[in-house]
Amino acid sequence: MNPLAGVLGESWQLYRTYARHLLTISVIVYVVAGIVAAVLELTGGLFGTLLGFLVTIVAAFLLTAALVKAVQDVRDGRADLSVGQTLSAATPLIGPVAIASILAGIGITIGLFLLIIPGLFLITIWCLIVPAIVLEGASPFDSFSRSWQLVKGSFWNVFGLLVMVFLILFAADIVLALIFSPLPHFLGHFLSSVVGGTLVAPFIAVVTTLMYFRLSGVAVSTSAASSPSGGSGSYGDPGQYGSSGPFAS
Repeated sequence: MNPLAGVLGESWQLYRTYARHLLTISVIVYVVAGIVAAVLELTGGLFGTLLGFLVTIVAAFLLTAALVKAVQDVRDGRADLSVGQTLSAATPLIGPVAIASILAGIGITIGLFLLIIPGLFLITIWCLIVPAIVLEGASPFDSFSRSWQLVKGSFWNVFGLLVMVFLILFAADIVLALIFSPLPHFLGHFLSSVVGGTLVAPFIAVVTTLMYFRLSGVAVSTSAASSPSGGSGSYGDPGQYGSSGPFAS
Protein backbone atom coordinates (compact mmCIF):
# COMPACT_ATOMS: atom_id res chain seq x y z
CA MET A 1 0.00 0.00 0.00
CA ASN A 2 1.30 3.44 -0.93
CA PRO A 3 1.77 5.40 2.32
CA LEU A 4 1.67 8.66 0.36
CA ALA A 5 -1.69 8.04 -1.32
CA GLY A 6 -3.77 11.23 -1.19
CA VAL A 7 -0.95 13.45 0.08
CA LEU A 8 -1.42 16.00 -2.71
CA GLY A 9 -5.13 16.21 -1.96
CA GLU A 10 -4.47 16.69 1.75
CA SER A 11 -1.74 19.22 0.99
CA TRP A 12 -4.04 21.26 -1.22
CA GLN A 13 -6.82 21.28 1.35
CA LEU A 14 -4.49 22.18 4.21
CA TYR A 15 -2.88 24.89 2.09
CA ARG A 16 -6.26 26.30 1.09
CA THR A 17 -7.72 26.20 4.60
CA TYR A 18 -4.73 27.87 6.24
CA ALA A 19 -3.66 30.00 3.27
CA ARG A 20 -3.96 33.26 5.20
CA HIS A 21 -1.80 31.98 8.05
CA LEU A 22 0.84 30.35 5.85
CA LEU A 23 0.99 33.16 3.30
CA THR A 24 1.25 35.77 6.06
CA ILE A 25 4.40 34.05 7.32
CA SER A 26 5.77 33.90 3.79
CA VAL A 27 4.92 37.52 2.97
CA ILE A 28 6.39 38.89 6.21
CA VAL A 29 9.71 37.12 5.69
CA TYR A 30 9.90 38.06 2.01
CA VAL A 31 8.93 41.71 2.54
CA VAL A 32 11.16 42.33 5.56
CA ALA A 33 14.12 40.61 3.91
CA GLY A 34 13.51 42.51 0.68
CA ILE A 35 13.35 45.88 2.41
CA VAL A 36 16.48 45.24 4.48
CA ALA A 37 18.38 43.95 1.44
CA ALA A 38 17.32 46.95 -0.65
CA VAL A 39 18.38 49.43 2.04
CA LEU A 40 21.74 47.73 2.45
CA GLU A 41 22.29 47.71 -1.30
CA LEU A 42 21.40 51.39 -1.68
CA THR A 43 23.48 52.61 1.25
CA GLY A 44 26.38 50.19 1.44
CA GLY A 45 27.66 49.84 -2.11
CA LEU A 46 29.25 46.50 -2.95
CA PHE A 47 29.59 45.53 0.71
CA GLY A 48 25.95 46.41 1.29
CA THR A 49 24.93 44.33 -1.73
CA LEU A 50 26.77 41.33 -0.32
CA LEU A 51 25.15 41.84 3.08
CA GLY A 52 21.76 42.15 1.40
CA PHE A 53 22.32 38.89 -0.42
CA LEU A 54 23.23 37.25 2.90
CA VAL A 55 20.02 38.60 4.43
CA THR A 56 17.91 37.06 1.68
CA ILE A 57 19.67 33.71 2.08
CA VAL A 58 19.12 33.66 5.85
CA ALA A 59 15.50 34.70 5.32
CA ALA A 60 14.97 31.77 2.95
CA PHE A 61 16.19 29.30 5.58
CA LEU A 62 14.06 30.98 8.26
CA LEU A 63 11.01 30.78 6.01
CA THR A 64 11.57 27.09 5.28
CA ALA A 65 11.87 26.22 8.98
CA ALA A 66 8.93 28.45 9.95
CA LEU A 67 6.60 26.96 7.37
CA VAL A 68 7.39 23.39 8.42
CA LYS A 69 6.73 24.44 12.01
CA ALA A 70 3.46 26.08 10.96
CA VAL A 71 2.27 22.96 9.14
CA GLN A 72 3.03 20.87 12.20
CA ASP A 73 1.02 23.35 14.26
CA VAL A 74 -2.14 23.35 12.12
CA ARG A 75 -2.38 19.58 11.64
CA ASP A 76 -4.78 19.33 14.59
CA GLY A 77 -7.28 21.61 12.86
CA ARG A 78 -6.26 24.98 14.27
CA ALA A 79 -3.32 27.38 14.41
CA ASP A 80 -2.20 27.42 18.05
CA LEU A 81 0.92 29.50 17.36
CA SER A 82 0.71 33.06 16.12
CA VAL A 83 2.84 34.18 13.19
CA GLY A 84 5.31 35.79 15.60
CA GLN A 85 5.51 32.68 17.77
CA THR A 86 6.06 30.50 14.72
CA LEU A 87 8.92 32.69 13.49
CA SER A 88 10.43 32.80 16.98
CA ALA A 89 10.30 29.01 17.25
CA ALA A 90 11.97 28.67 13.85
CA THR A 91 14.74 31.24 14.39
CA PRO A 92 17.10 28.94 16.40
CA LEU A 93 16.85 26.41 13.57
CA ILE A 94 18.24 28.72 10.88
CA GLY A 95 21.81 27.46 11.37
CA PRO A 96 21.11 23.71 11.17
CA VAL A 97 18.68 24.17 8.27
CA ALA A 98 21.20 26.37 6.43
CA ILE A 99 24.05 23.88 6.86
CA ALA A 100 21.98 20.90 5.73
CA SER A 101 20.40 22.80 2.82
CA ILE A 102 23.72 24.11 1.54
CA LEU A 103 25.33 20.68 1.73
CA ALA A 104 22.33 19.12 0.00
CA GLY A 105 22.38 21.82 -2.66
CA ILE A 106 26.05 21.17 -3.41
CA GLY A 107 25.54 17.42 -3.57
CA ILE A 108 22.42 17.66 -5.75
CA THR A 109 24.07 20.14 -8.13
CA ILE A 110 27.04 17.82 -8.58
CA GLY A 111 24.66 14.89 -9.03
CA LEU A 112 22.62 16.70 -11.69
CA PHE A 113 25.83 17.59 -13.50
CA LEU A 114 26.75 13.90 -13.53
CA LEU A 115 24.17 12.64 -16.05
CA ILE A 116 21.19 14.04 -14.04
CA ILE A 117 20.10 10.69 -12.56
CA PRO A 118 22.35 10.89 -9.46
CA GLY A 119 20.95 14.36 -8.77
CA LEU A 120 17.36 13.15 -9.01
CA PHE A 121 18.22 10.28 -6.67
CA LEU A 122 19.67 12.70 -4.10
CA ILE A 123 16.70 15.09 -4.39
CA THR A 124 14.43 12.17 -3.56
CA ILE A 125 16.32 10.68 -0.63
CA TRP A 126 17.12 14.09 0.90
CA CYS A 127 13.71 15.71 0.49
CA LEU A 128 12.90 15.36 4.21
CA ILE A 129 16.06 16.82 5.75
CA VAL A 130 14.35 20.05 6.86
CA PRO A 131 11.35 18.32 8.54
CA ALA A 132 13.83 15.99 10.28
CA ILE A 133 15.67 19.01 11.70
CA VAL A 134 12.61 21.09 12.61
CA LEU A 135 10.35 18.33 13.92
CA GLU A 136 12.83 15.85 15.39
CA GLY A 137 15.74 18.09 16.32
CA ALA A 138 18.12 16.09 14.12
CA SER A 139 21.55 17.60 13.54
CA PRO A 140 22.37 18.88 10.04
CA PHE A 141 24.40 15.76 9.30
CA ASP A 142 22.02 13.29 10.94
CA SER A 143 19.14 14.77 8.94
CA PHE A 144 20.51 13.18 5.76
CA SER A 145 20.51 9.67 7.18
CA ARG A 146 17.12 10.25 8.81
CA SER A 147 15.60 11.43 5.53
CA TRP A 148 17.01 8.39 3.74
CA GLN A 149 15.68 6.11 6.48
CA LEU A 150 12.18 7.53 5.97
CA VAL A 151 12.27 7.52 2.16
CA LYS A 152 14.03 4.26 1.31
CA GLY A 153 11.02 2.02 1.79
CA SER A 154 8.87 4.17 -0.50
CA PHE A 155 11.48 5.57 -2.89
CA TRP A 156 9.42 5.39 -6.08
CA ASN A 157 6.30 6.72 -4.38
CA VAL A 158 8.29 9.69 -3.07
CA PHE A 159 9.92 10.25 -6.45
CA GLY A 160 6.57 10.15 -8.23
CA LEU A 161 5.07 12.61 -5.78
CA LEU A 162 8.00 15.01 -6.22
CA VAL A 163 7.61 14.84 -9.99
CA MET A 164 3.91 15.73 -9.66
CA VAL A 165 4.75 18.65 -7.37
CA PHE A 166 7.36 19.87 -9.85
CA LEU A 167 4.84 19.78 -12.70
CA ILE A 168 2.29 21.71 -10.63
CA LEU A 169 4.85 24.36 -9.70
CA PHE A 170 6.10 24.56 -13.29
CA ALA A 171 2.56 25.24 -14.47
CA ALA A 172 2.16 27.91 -11.76
CA ASP A 173 5.38 29.60 -12.93
CA ILE A 174 4.08 29.72 -16.50
CA VAL A 175 0.79 31.27 -15.38
CA LEU A 176 2.55 33.94 -13.31
CA ALA A 177 4.97 34.70 -16.15
CA LEU A 178 2.00 35.26 -18.48
CA ILE A 179 0.24 37.47 -15.94
CA PHE A 180 3.27 39.75 -15.51
CA SER A 181 4.44 39.59 -19.15
CA PRO A 182 2.94 43.02 -20.10
CA LEU A 183 5.30 44.70 -17.59
CA PRO A 184 8.91 45.65 -18.39
CA HIS A 185 11.07 42.51 -18.36
CA PHE A 186 12.99 43.24 -15.15
CA LEU A 187 9.90 44.31 -13.19
CA GLY A 188 7.80 41.44 -14.52
CA HIS A 189 10.50 38.90 -13.68
CA PHE A 190 10.94 40.38 -10.20
CA LEU A 191 7.23 40.37 -9.39
CA SER A 192 6.80 36.89 -10.83
CA SER A 193 9.63 35.59 -8.63
CA VAL A 194 8.38 37.29 -5.46
CA VAL A 195 4.73 36.35 -5.92
CA GLY A 196 5.66 32.85 -7.03
CA GLY A 197 7.98 32.35 -4.07
CA THR A 198 5.36 33.63 -1.65
CA LEU A 199 2.69 31.29 -2.99
CA VAL A 200 4.87 28.26 -3.68
CA ALA A 201 7.01 28.05 -0.53
CA PRO A 202 4.05 27.25 1.78
CA PHE A 203 2.73 24.56 -0.58
CA ILE A 204 6.13 22.86 -0.77
CA ALA A 205 6.37 23.00 3.02
CA VAL A 206 2.92 21.44 3.37
CA VAL A 207 3.74 18.60 0.96
CA THR A 208 7.12 17.73 2.49
CA THR A 209 5.84 17.97 6.06
CA LEU A 210 2.86 15.72 5.36
CA MET A 211 5.21 13.31 3.58
CA TYR A 212 7.35 13.27 6.71
CA PHE A 213 4.39 12.50 8.96
CA ARG A 214 3.11 9.77 6.64
CA LEU A 215 6.49 8.06 6.28
CA SER A 216 7.38 8.36 9.96
CA GLY A 217 4.10 6.70 10.89
CA VAL A 218 2.73 9.64 12.88
CA ALA A 219 -1.04 9.38 12.90
CA VAL A 220 -3.04 12.32 11.62
CA SER A 221 -4.94 14.06 14.39
CA THR A 222 -8.70 13.68 14.46
CA SER A 223 -9.26 16.44 17.00
CA ALA A 224 -12.73 17.96 16.96
CA ALA A 225 -11.30 21.45 16.56
CA SER A 226 -13.02 23.48 13.90
CA SER A 227 -11.07 24.80 10.95
CA PRO A 228 -10.62 28.56 10.57
CA SER A 229 -12.56 28.48 7.34
CA GLY A 230 -15.70 27.62 9.25
CA GLY A 231 -16.12 24.07 7.99
CA SER A 232 -16.94 21.26 10.32
CA GLY A 233 -14.51 18.59 11.31
CA SER A 234 -10.75 18.83 11.58
CA TYR A 235 -7.66 17.98 9.69
CA GLY A 236 -7.60 14.27 9.08
CA ASP A 237 -11.35 13.98 8.62
CA PRO A 238 -11.80 12.50 5.13
CA GLY A 239 -15.11 14.26 4.82
CA GLN A 240 -13.37 17.62 4.93
CA TYR A 241 -9.91 16.99 3.54
CA GLY A 242 -9.50 13.54 2.13
CA SER A 243 -11.87 13.44 -0.81
CA SER A 244 -12.02 16.88 -2.36
CA GLY A 245 -9.82 19.34 -4.17
CA PRO A 246 -8.05 19.13 -7.52
CA PHE A 247 -5.29 16.83 -6.27
CA ALA A 248 -7.33 14.31 -4.34
CA SER A 249 -6.64 10.73 -5.13
